[in-house]
Amino acid sequence: MKLKEIQERGEIFMQLQLIVAIIVAILAVVFALQNAVPITVSFLTWRFESSLALVLLITVALGVIMSLLVSVPSKIKRVKLISNQKKKIQELESSLQRESESKTREETGIKVEEEIESDEPELPLE
Repeated sequence: MKLKEIQERGEIFMQLQLIVAIIVAILAVVFALQNAVPITVSFLTWRFESSLALVLLITVALGVIMSLLVSVPSKIKRVKLISNQKKKIQELESSLQRESESKTREETGIKVEEEIESDEPELPLE
């Protein structure tokens, strides 16, 4: 796959993410408008009164934030692994190129030696 194709797919993916985010935002607004009933949320000694929609949206947002925080370590680990693998690939490619060049030089040297040997006149056998 070419780099240009990968970039185009990435741009398409980002556009799809934007469209999905806009749709979710519109649905959230509709949800908030339809669920404006005031409720009281109690937790230990804390009391909070707000609309049902706001409480639910805050709860969903907190859940998203918590899931992102939980996934960050694995994301960092994956990025490090990919970086290390790219470095290893570069090292192996340069090593392969050096070996290929040395092999080419050796073959060229052998051919030159064979040509020199074939240019020498043959001595008659007695």
